Amino acid sequence: MADDVFYANGLRFECTRCSRCCRHTSGYVFLSSADLERLKSAKRMGRVDFLRTYCRRISFGVAQRVSLREKKNLDCVLWEDGGCSVYESRPLQCRSFPFWSACVSSLEQWEIHAEQCPGMGKGTLHSRQTIDEWLEKRRSDGFLE
Repeated sequence: MADDVFYANGLRFECTRCSRCCRHTSGYVFLSSADLERLKSAKRMGRVDFLRTYCRRISFGVAQRVSLREKKNLDCVLWEDGGCSVYESRPLQCRSFPFWSACVSSLEQWEIHAEQCPGMGKGTLHSRQTIDEWLEKRRSDGFLE
């Protein structure tokens, strides 16, 4: 770990549940095996039914990943009635935001992402250790193929 990361003294973030990261924008929410277990349990569904109902396979040439589907309006398939229908069981990708390598690679990147997220820079101070743990968890969790 570099000693000169801009977040050495931590970063403030508190999810406001504004749903900006869940709605109106195309993207992927890649799932790990642990994510699938939590989600199918929260929805009280079997693996096959959950995958058929809520997921899609994304091909990257030689690799494939399983991602949550989007609705026609580009909302996450799990976004219902003003929020995430499985908030407490949401995928690691969702739980770890904004502590993604793309967001914390530099102060400039943090500020660019913060323009779209009202919770960044506000609320709870997350230590460097916590941020590094989120980054490592994202690296170590294997994606479903």
